[in-house]
Amino acid sequence: MGTGILYVDDHEVFHECVRHMFSLRVDMSILAIASNGQSAVRLAGELRPDVVVMDVRLPGLNGIEATRKILENYPKIKVIGLSGYTDRQTVLAMIKAGASGYVVKEAAFGELIQAIEAVVAGKMYLSPGITSVMIEELIAPAQSEGSAAGSILSPREREVLRLVAEGLSSKEIADRLCVSPKTIETHRARIMKKLGLRNFVDLVKYAVREGLTSL
Repeated sequence: MGTGILYVDDHEVFHECVRHMFSLRVDMSILAIASNGQSAVRLAGELRPDVVVMDVRLPGLNGIEATRKILENYPKIKVIGLSGYTDRQTVLAMIKAGASGYVVKEAAFGELIQAIEAVVAGKMYLSPGITSVMIEELIAPAQSEGSAAGSILSPREREVLRLVAEGLSSKEIADRLCVSPKTIETHRARIMKKLGLRNFVDLVKYAVREGLTSL
């Protein structure tokens, strides 16, 4: 069975078009389409899709809050933000809510497919047009507590941190370092705790500031 997708967009005129485009693929399928955040949260629980493509601006419960609710209950689901908004505040809010990707609505269908393939593989995807938004956030001045904590990481933890920040999945890192994925998950949890980091974005920011990756 291919990748199961829950598509969330309040522009119902596009729904049939979306169904048609995905029907042409054998590796992905639309499980359901939702028009608002409340329905998205409910359907995510009922269907457990692999990926939720989430419009950011939705009536009632917006896409950012819906993403947060879905991932609080079903952390294995991957969410991709989909929006015509490319401002710093919106993009960062969606990523901080837990989204693994962000695609602008003006992008071609092929880019959405690329994003889905990336997040399913454990990586992060951002439309090229909004990369600058994240770069500005990544090079922001380091927080004093984060800098002070860096010295307590072991060489192996710094290596794991670098690979995680570069978008490798736990399995890919485990294969590269010849250890088990469970060991990598343990390292990752310990790194987050030592540095007081809350999410993937904070982790990447720290790795960039410390020169562990040239993202």
